[in-house]
Amino acid sequence: MDYQSSLEFLYNQLPAFHREGASAYKPGLETVRTLSEAFGAPHSRLRCVHVAGTNGKGSTSHTLAAILQKSGYRVGLFTSPHILDFRERIRVNGCMISERDVTDFVERYRAMDLTVEPSFFELTTVMAFDYFQRQDVDVAVIEVGLGGRLDSTNIIRPLLSVITNISLDHTSLLGSTLVEIAGEKGGIIKKGIPVVIGEAEGDVKKTFLNIAAEKDSPVVCGSAEIISAAVKDEMMVYDTRSFGTVRGALTGDYQKANAGTVLEAVKTLRASSDLVIPDSAVREGFESVVELTGLAGRWMKLSDSPLTVCDTGHNPGGWEYLSRQIDAFKGHKRVVLGFVNDKDVSTILDMLRDMDNVTFYFTAPSPSRALPVDELVAIARERGIIGVRTESVREAYEKALADVVDKSSEMLFIGGSTFVVADLMEYLSSGQR
Repeated sequence: MDYQSSLEFLYNQLPAFHREGASAYKPGLETVRTLSEAFGAPHSRLRCVHVAGTNGKGSTSHTLAAILQKSGYRVGLFTSPHILDFRERIRVNGCMISERDVTDFVERYRAMDLTVEPSFFELTTVMAFDYFQRQDVDVAVIEVGLGGRLDSTNIIRPLLSVITNISLDHTSLLGSTLVEIAGEKGGIIKKGIPVVIGEAEGDVKKTFLNIAAEKDSPVVCGSAEIISAAVKDEMMVYDTRSFGTVRGALTGDYQKANAGTVLEAVKTLRASSDLVIPDSAVREGFESVVELTGLAGRWMKLSDSPLTVCDTGHNPGGWEYLSRQIDAFKGHKRVVLGFVNDKDVSTILDMLRDMDNVTFYFTAPSPSRALPVDELVAIARERGIIGVRTESVREAYEKALADVVDKSSEMLFIGGSTFVVADLMEYLSSGQR
């Protein structure tokens, strides 16, 4: 069995949420526990940090991994979804799992002939646990896939649980209110294990505090670490209370909240575990997170002329920040948008309807669960937004770029979905430009 055959098995023989959506979601932990036990229960022998949240969990996971790497540890990192390469999901010290290791795991799984029928994410989760154990990592940062309580990753008993924030997303699966979603994401809180909650107010905060109290889990809710934050020389510069000046490579406006969460997580790990995390490692991790972990798609600048940025933000919580940051650009803005069909597109477009000096380019990403471009155009028209209709992300990008009049004063933004960014990156990396 070669690597391509292994990928075809993972994608085509198993239900995959990133391709099929809700029909592939398998809530519950029985299958993944059985699967992990079949591989020797690697999840039970890992030291982990578990990260959940509606937005920011990817940036937070990558930054924590970078800081732990700079602290001298061998660090596993499990995230999802990937952008270009399946192997992006599973890394050790920033290096992706090898094709041979992916194939070896799939071959071992198929030889077991188990009675359980795992989903793509369940099998991928156990692949990560197995690989991290074989690679003898010191600590693994594990990002929740969806929700928390019933997510496949929730079989671990971590050193620390982290919940970045709560907003409305995947409401058909996690609940239609913030409190219901908080209850699902708060399911990663374990008995006696400390938890850091990045952003929470009112009943959402109360929900987390109640769960933590029931589990006798020490809790940090919110952060006062960041005194100020500003972009300087293409870096986010934070003035912090405990770590001095910290320069972050991630410059999206939403990163200020993520940074506070990360710093609270570091302080909690210092106090509650035997991990030694120097201040210098914190600063170096923030500054070098992209190089150290391969993070992509977070307010990612692709060009200076014209300024071209892509971002994987795909729900109203993320677009509260993105819409303001795009609108703050003084020149003409050309915004390429596409979505998948389970997102609250109407709310996102309502945030964009009053944006000045902008041209929209509507498209659809390549996965089968993409929102058809004609539906997107119709939803936009209902909100008084008229844009250019295109058949693909490539066409939308090329059209927007060709329409630029003054490269020095215009901006291109491409986003709305991880899959929009993936289609763009695949095109740009193919050398077809």
